[in-house]
Amino acid sequence: MSRVDRKPRSGLMVALLTASATVSLFLIAALAIGWSVYFGPGPAAREGEATVVSLPSGAGVSAIAANLKAAGVIRSTDMFRAAATFTGADRRLRAGEYEVPSRASLKTVLGLLVDGRVVRHFVTLPEGWSSAQAVDILMKNEMLTGESPPVPAEGSLWPSTYEITRGESRASVIRRMQALAEQKMDQLWPQRGPRSVVRTPEEALILASIVEKETGVAAERPRVAAVFTNRIRTGMRLESDPTIVYGITQGRPLGRGIRLSELRRETAWNTYLIDGLPPTPIANPGEEAIKAVLNPPETTDLFFVADGTGGHVFARTYDEHLQNVARWREIERRKAGLPPAAPAPATPETASETPAPQGQAVITMQAPGAVTPSRPLRPATPANDDIAAAAGSGARGG
Repeated sequence: MSRVDRKPRSGLMVALLTASATVSLFLIAALAIGWSVYFGPGPAAREGEATVVSLPSGAGVSAIAANLKAAGVIRSTDMFRAAATFTGADRRLRAGEYEVPSRASLKTVLGLLVDGRVVRHFVTLPEGWSSAQAVDILMKNEMLTGESPPVPAEGSLWPSTYEITRGESRASVIRRMQALAEQKMDQLWPQRGPRSVVRTPEEALILASIVEKETGVAAERPRVAAVFTNRIRTGMRLESDPTIVYGITQGRPLGRGIRLSELRRETAWNTYLIDGLPPTPIANPGEEAIKAVLNPPETTDLFFVADGTGGHVFARTYDEHLQNVARWREIERRKAGLPPAAPAPATPETASETPAPQGQAVITMQAPGAVTPSRPLRPATPANDDIAAAAGSGARGG
């Protein structure tokens, strides 16, 4: 080979080596930039410590990148698409609402979307709350949309905690509550035992709602259910204070004691005046209250009264109940800072003559076979507007 031939080939080799070195430098620089963008800190949140961004279902990588860029979570849509493609995340991104920390790296953002670590929102309907209160709960939740829905039928909602999504309608949540209530009752009704006095699922809801409102102590529900079961069997009235409240407020809290005039007011729910069950539930009962009325324990209790600790004391006879009421009166007197009351025989004949603490009336459940409730009520006076204490029946109010 001549020297002339060697020179061109030598020059070509140098050019190739130079080009290769240049490309390598570009690749190294690109990798360094990509590395820094992928692992380095992202944009700072515009407000607070995080940015909430919603990614719609069915959105592609480009649409997701655009949403993230518009929210200020990423700096470049191109870099996001490249990183998603390179890591294989583009086929695993999940829709939902995400809370992206301020200055989160591209790697962190992709990790959130691949793992589906969405922000979860919940709404809770507590046991014993009315349908009107359920609507109030939904109306206060800013995640939900839609106008105030009509108040659902009392007892048709299942008390539970429900996961909701931003933008979901309030009507949709109510439909879910109703569907779960139907499903649960379909499961519970076949478990009804021979001691139960309810004949239909609707009657079970009515009685369970009264049990639910009568006690805030979960362990007492079966025994309270047994009292009402026994009273129904013997033809006694239920005499439940929460039924009076429901007739007044239709499921809203009363916020005060029951007035004597309200005790005497004829409503479809006033179980001091009506026989048997009221026409509808007075709240949305929970599972344990329903189970209690479907399978009440076998007891001979016919009465109960508050015991001063949040629970109740139960009695089999009317005389025993009056003694329990007298003890409750003394508890109330001590709470009010009053001296003990003078001893008096606790009998049905003298009970109506015994003054209650601070002039309040103490309501006692009727004696077996009584035609009208036996309760020591004081005369109405304009000064106090007839406010009565709900001590005798053990009600916790509404």
